[in-house]
Amino acid sequence: QRVSTQSTGKGLVLIGLSLVVSILADTYVTNPRGSNNRLNENTATRQNANRLFDSQNNNRGGHNTGDRFDKAAGNEPRRQYAMQYYASGPTEEEASKLIVEWTNQHGCGGNKDSPHKTNCNIVIQMMCQTNGTDANYPTGNGGGTNDKMERNLYMRDGTNTGTQNYAQPNKNEYEGDNQNTKNQAYNTRMNANYQGVQTERGLHETVWWYDMCRYREANRGLYIADQNLGKGSLGYVGSERTRQNNNGNRRGYECPEERDYYPYWQPTHQGPYLDQYQTTPWIDIAYLTGNSSECDRVAAGSENQNGKWRCVMHESSARKYGRSINEEACKEEGGTWVKFHSYLEIISAANNEAACKAHAAKDKRNKISWMSIRSDREDKMCVVQAPLPKCEQAPWTRVNHLGNSIDNKGNASRVDTELPYFPSGTSKRCVMRLRYNITTDEFDNYGTDHRHNYDLSKGVISPVEDDPQIDVSGGESKPLRLAMNTNQYGRTFQDRTHVYVVLPRTDGMAGKKLHNLNVRGKRGNIVQTFPGVEYDFMPNKLAISEEDLLHIQWTGSNTHNNGGNGGDGQTGDAGEGTGGTDRHNFLQMLRSDLNFPAPFENTTFWDMVESVNYPKATGLDLAIGYATSGYYCGNVNYGGCPAGNHVQDTNKGAFQQQLNNAPASYFGHVLKFKKAGTCVYVCTRNNNFTNRSQKGVLWVTPKQQK
Repeated sequence: QRVSTQSTGKGLVLIGLSLVVSILADTYVTNPRGSNNRLNENTATRQNANRLFDSQNNNRGGHNTGDRFDKAAGNEPRRQYAMQYYASGPTEEEASKLIVEWTNQHGCGGNKDSPHKTNCNIVIQMMCQTNGTDANYPTGNGGGTNDKMERNLYMRDGTNTGTQNYAQPNKNEYEGDNQNTKNQAYNTRMNANYQGVQTERGLHETVWWYDMCRYREANRGLYIADQNLGKGSLGYVGSERTRQNNNGNRRGYECPEERDYYPYWQPTHQGPYLDQYQTTPWIDIAYLTGNSSECDRVAAGSENQNGKWRCVMHESSARKYGRSINEEACKEEGGTWVKFHSYLEIISAANNEAACKAHAAKDKRNKISWMSIRSDREDKMCVVQAPLPKCEQAPWTRVNHLGNSIDNKGNASRVDTELPYFPSGTSKRCVMRLRYNITTDEFDNYGTDHRHNYDLSKGVISPVEDDPQIDVSGGESKPLRLAMNTNQYGRTFQDRTHVYVVLPRTDGMAGKKLHNLNVRGKRGNIVQTFPGVEYDFMPNKLAISEEDLLHIQWTGSNTHNNGGNGGDGQTGDAGEGTGGTDRHNFLQMLRSDLNFPAPFENTTFWDMVESVNYPKATGLDLAIGYATSGYYCGNVNYGGCPAGNHVQDTNKGAFQQQLNNAPASYFGHVLKFKKAGTCVYVCTRNNNFTNRSQKGVLWVTPKQQK
């Protein structure tokens, strides 16, 4: 539910997520590929719904993490493949365009002129940190300071489907007058938590973040209907308990209260600032709504450029986060009410105000300020804050349907987004989450709050209750019963991507708009992949200017076998080539109603383009690389195609014609255009009667032509 109770400055802004009525509902991100908590399972259903986050989705949805080569990565994370996108540039003309696509089961979109059966919104966010190199990936589970820091802070997909460990707070940490005793209890437990974080398990949020959530009191100003949240082991209701998560279940290190409400009233910093990682808070990308009048409210509440307050304990306390969620209670607790500012990154090299202002003068996309990121510190840094989120009408989809939107010309729900610009020129590793929130209009979405919670002692009857009985006959017959569960009446669903990388632009990309052309779906026919989708290019129709750049890239898994347990769907992985393997390639056709690709000598596309990454690559080199998914990087060694990987090297093994021995993922090239034209293209492997028409069309218009 959304709550309008708010105060200014150092108080709370409570606008919860417009949260659903039904037991089973879903949202699945198809581009970039959503995980739905999957990792590398060869089964149709995921092994652990609590691995990283609370999705509330069907166990069958989601994609495995990408594999770098033609064999499953297994226990070696460096053999996994993270999608690598180039960042936007500092101006609006240098956007790196990425289409985010998803399906949502219970409908969305509509306004007063086109009403819907539900109210909904879609919230898309990302969290990033400095990428580092393969050498920075945590190894082992040692007790050294650096080992523990890497395991606790390095965002990763992991190689094991287990949930990270956690030991919950106890009363010895805050009861009594002896601060040393309380500190010792806290330090002992948290050291065990830091040690307990496992290298091989996935990590998005940190154990520090979850522990703060677990210790912090729940916001008692929220509407919880007739739900009894209960008290945890600390003797009070913590923010790990919400109306939707009333038993306080844990999924990864996600904070349930923060998950269920947006914009959240507390800062989402994942721990004390560390320059080595620069892990961001959650950064808002887009807010899509059925009511565009919400956009001003969202802008005012977005953490991107609006500080958030929380209780910070005094220096004598080992635990630096307090229990209280307002200033008055924080002072009574012995803490300080501190304002925290979000950041996209900190430009460490700009270590004075003049250098910071020089960055700000060049950056037309972000907000850059010489400031402190918290109000209780005087140390200033060059702080880069992301733009306010895109806010627009949500795509219209019908209820009980994981399909296409009438607003997107026959495509699934999607929104055009722009990848961020990081002025430091540092590569980042990120994860994106999409939350789908729906409710109906039994009560005022903004005016209903804690005053309307069920409480017979005060004569308060909740606007909605579990399984209410409705008298429709004036007492002449038995009443009807509605199927309502108030912990699901107003509900949030979620999907997250696997970790992806945002690369700094090269000099050859300056001043150019860049479009990303990828692949969605996984192996299997329409029944076997459901509630996911079959293969297709993303987008499969794209019109760009001759002045723009195009990055064609894909990823796939070697373990999409879709085996048993099948859950409530069909097992099997119908398709060409080795079972369980995703493979893709890109070849030009002469017309989209054909199935045969054109011979190289009849193609026109490869004469239209050249590689920004490797300018010495010929059209033939590019065509071979894309046709073989990188098994061959080209015809000859052109600098980016070393010995042992090109066609002319006689030591290279035989290429398997269905791409079985080709890499599952291919970084490809960023292409620039020498002339305008049209390219119809196809993937030769996924074009039989089970998986048909993985095809697309690209229109490249002449310069200056709209």
